[in-house]
Amino acid sequence: MPKTTPLSSDSRLYLVDGSAYIFRAFHALPPLTRKSDGMPIGAVSGFCNMLWKLLSDASNDAVEHIGTPTHFAVIFDHSGYSFRNDLYPDYKANRDEPPEDLRPQFSVIRDATRAFGLPCLEEEGFEADDLIATFARQAEEQGAEVVIVSSDKDLTQLVTDKVVMFDPMKNKVIDTDGVIEKFGVGPEKMIDLQALMGDSTDNVPGVPGIGPKTAATLLDEYGTLEELLERAGEIKQKKRRETIMENTEEARLSKELVTLRTDVGDLDDPAEFGLADFDHAQLIAFLEDMEFTTLTRRIREAGGIEAEAKPAGASSADGPIDTANYKTILEMNDLHAFIERAYEFGTLAVDTETDSLNAMRARLVGISLAAAPGDACYIPLLHGGDGLDLEGQATEPQLATGEVLEALEEIFTDPSVVKVGQNLKFDLVILANHGATLSPVDDTMLMSYVIECGAESHGMDELSKRYLDHEPIPFTELAGKGKNAKTFDQIPIKEAAAYAAEDADVTQRLGLKLKKRLVEEVMVSVYERIERPLVPVIANMEREGIKVDKAELARLSSEFAQKMAAFEDEAFEAAGEKFNLGSPKQIGEILFGNLGLPGGKKTKTGAWATGAEILEELAEQGHEVPRAILGWRQMSKLKSTYTDALAAAIHPETGRVHTSFSLASTHTGRLSSNDPNLQNIPIRTEEGRKIRKAFIPEKGNVIVSADYSQIELRLLAHIGDVPELKRAFADDIDVHSLTASEVFGVPLEEVDTDLRRSAKTINFGIIYGISAFGLSSRLGIERGRAADYINSYFEKFPGIRQYMDDTKALAKEQGYVETIFGRRSYITGIKASNPNMRGFAERQAINAPIQGTAADIVKRAMIRVPPALEEAGLRAKMLLQVHDELVLECPAKEADATCALVRDVMEKAPLPAREVSVPLKVEANAAKNWDEAH
Repeated sequence: MPKTTPLSSDSRLYLVDGSAYIFRAFHALPPLTRKSDGMPIGAVSGFCNMLWKLLSDASNDAVEHIGTPTHFAVIFDHSGYSFRNDLYPDYKANRDEPPEDLRPQFSVIRDATRAFGLPCLEEEGFEADDLIATFARQAEEQGAEVVIVSSDKDLTQLVTDKVVMFDPMKNKVIDTDGVIEKFGVGPEKMIDLQALMGDSTDNVPGVPGIGPKTAATLLDEYGTLEELLERAGEIKQKKRRETIMENTEEARLSKELVTLRTDVGDLDDPAEFGLADFDHAQLIAFLEDMEFTTLTRRIREAGGIEAEAKPAGASSADGPIDTANYKTILEMNDLHAFIERAYEFGTLAVDTETDSLNAMRARLVGISLAAAPGDACYIPLLHGGDGLDLEGQATEPQLATGEVLEALEEIFTDPSVVKVGQNLKFDLVILANHGATLSPVDDTMLMSYVIECGAESHGMDELSKRYLDHEPIPFTELAGKGKNAKTFDQIPIKEAAAYAAEDADVTQRLGLKLKKRLVEEVMVSVYERIERPLVPVIANMEREGIKVDKAELARLSSEFAQKMAAFEDEAFEAAGEKFNLGSPKQIGEILFGNLGLPGGKKTKTGAWATGAEILEELAEQGHEVPRAILGWRQMSKLKSTYTDALAAAIHPETGRVHTSFSLASTHTGRLSSNDPNLQNIPIRTEEGRKIRKAFIPEKGNVIVSADYSQIELRLLAHIGDVPELKRAFADDIDVHSLTASEVFGVPLEEVDTDLRRSAKTINFGIIYGISAFGLSSRLGIERGRAADYINSYFEKFPGIRQYMDDTKALAKEQGYVETIFGRRSYITGIKASNPNMRGFAERQAINAPIQGTAADIVKRAMIRVPPALEEAGLRAKMLLQVHDELVLECPAKEADATCALVRDVMEKAPLPAREVSVPLKVEANAAKNWDEAH
């Protein structure tokens, strides 16, 4: 607990902006939940790590120029309301509510602060900044130095010769000179500067058009805000003069809003914030309850507290990680010796270092290997430039890429040595581009994905912290951030070697750990039969890419641009004036201000809401302007996101587009596509389908599209054991027509196109847990009628309701659901008190076994198609996987045989592991472009 120590000229008070810490911690880290109960703890984890680092650095005098604290306190906002809302009701009105998974962490973070033995302070009606200002002035009056731990510009007004700010993220001290350097004025003028420029984040109005540079110039000339306002008529620039004269009251109000209170009453005396002897045991107890293993270990070490002894026979993966032991290989003799040691261990960790994250455009800069835990090396290949020396000596010649890969060829392909990597697909593509092959392979990312899909993240750094209690060297520590970041070939070899070899060492250890976990969690079958064999298949697909017709894309871009112009003209004519169709503000003013259309709603910022739903509703009512805006938006998206972007994505050497498939990014096991995303090309509109026409084969070839028909409904029939649907699929009855007949009460033969379309919406909506509101919106009917349809659906298909109820109950009981192949999908938030959060989790639970099983079946088909084609002597290549569809390219003469073979393999994909009680059906067609083949 803190102790009372009078403040004096020898004292130094640290005041931490705790609320800013919370949001930095929350947004800096991926979502994290406590394994024991699913409670979100990501912000708590980040907060604790940041606070421990600050305390450690400050206590060890590691923070330059500000010194060791004698007193310390953490300050929080009490709530979203303060006295400023009475002055100006719209103050901070544009801020969104805190995310649902952050809210429950606020109180736990306050508990964390107390566990650190620090004062945890807040005051109703005031912001944290006001308390910081009050404590800072009190301490300064008593002769103490003050360090405000924050980068918030609102606090710069407090800086004096006794008060500084410290930004822990940048390890930067902000003193009077720092304020002047950044804002052009000293701390004493920061209130006036902020009053002029306003603050969009806090919704402080300021003076429109006055930015920080202009504000600083005006204050430099006129001295103070009041003087400026009184002499505004002297300003030479007409527009600036008129703007300031018109917004005098807004400027004065803004000054009142940004001025921090230094007289908040009934607060603790800062003398009570004295640092006491650190109670490591108290903090460790809290951290263990939170399940923060890495930070717990660090604090044990700092306090000299012994951890529980590890059981005998612990894996060598548990040994210490010391980057000083790694080798940089610059001679072939050293490489051959290393390879011999790798044969002895039987597993070789492999990682490539490149100058780009785009595998098809990257250069191979170096290779890191680990023969065993702790025995790792780095082989630099393409480092160059100034300062890339070893131990201060001139750079030694690096080995030639071809020579290194030739030496590694035997072990890279030896079936007795497993090559383990993290996201190994990337490395396979890089190495294959240099003529090298890895086989057989293991992937630690996919092991983790199979074990904890939906519960944890699967990046190497996160896995290292979770399983090895080790935090690897951050890449940004070597390369920097932003536009000035270095590529890997620009990093000195010595630094690069420590980083790269550590990655291989960590990956080797993770492979050992996660292999055991696969056995313990009974996930070996999912990993070995679905995920592991898919890695080389996806790597080959990425390298193949798909050809696009650049001329056709250019033509489509021109067509979409012309249609945008036509929609623009229609909108101008209907509105009676010109406006920017890309400006939500101008759209709102036209629709609801000028035209007075119904349904206008304003957001917290005071602007009209102009989202797609609002525009669609107005368009359905027959209003021309919103209809034209929607058309313009659609054409704009097609042009910018697809036709223009796809043309830019064509590889300069292959002439094809190479997407990257993410293997561990969804909750259900589905693949996702990015850079560019080829899975989201719209196909429900004529214009969207035109884009698929631009995907073409090489001369003499055709595109083959093989697509599962209604696979998710078929799997719902199987998993939910729904006899009505099973019979329909077995008898090849159109299931959407059957649903229409049952729900709408008409004979099957009288179901028309509109009824079938509505039934299709209901069928697929039910899988995703659609509500009456959602269905009413999609079908354009009243909510009560939509509710009747849903009730009728469950009456006709009671097995589906039973499946949904049973699945939700199972998810709540065990925390996860499973596909028919045993893949688990962990459902976070299934026990949440918040109904929206819980409802989302329940929908996830219902959908995951169905969509996840479909994903598993597609993956099993992808694994089987290439060897089946090879065995049949067919030359087709698999290019894309888009949800339930496989896209291939083959010689035109082999089209029929390829379609027949792929169809057969896909329909039999569940066997022999699982038999599905509903027949799977695949449509496979060949054509001169993707759209016509689909």
